[in-house]
Amino acid sequence: MLTCREVTQLLSEAQERNLTLAERLQLRVHLAMCRGCAHFKKQMSFLHDACRRYVGEPASKERAE
Repeated sequence: MLTCREVTQLLSEAQERNLTLAERLQLRVHLAMCRGCAHFKKQMSFLHDACRRYVGEPASKERAE
């Protein structure tokens, strides 16, 4: 199982690249059990979308589920 540190790293990487199927599954399992990481994921998504809107780029679909 992933640690919270590994999850935050994967969530950051997911902003720049597509995660593998194994990474997405491990991430989903961890996020289902860890409220702190789930909250961090929401914060990352919010900031990513806000930055894209600020520079005028269309928001991309969320990659890390």
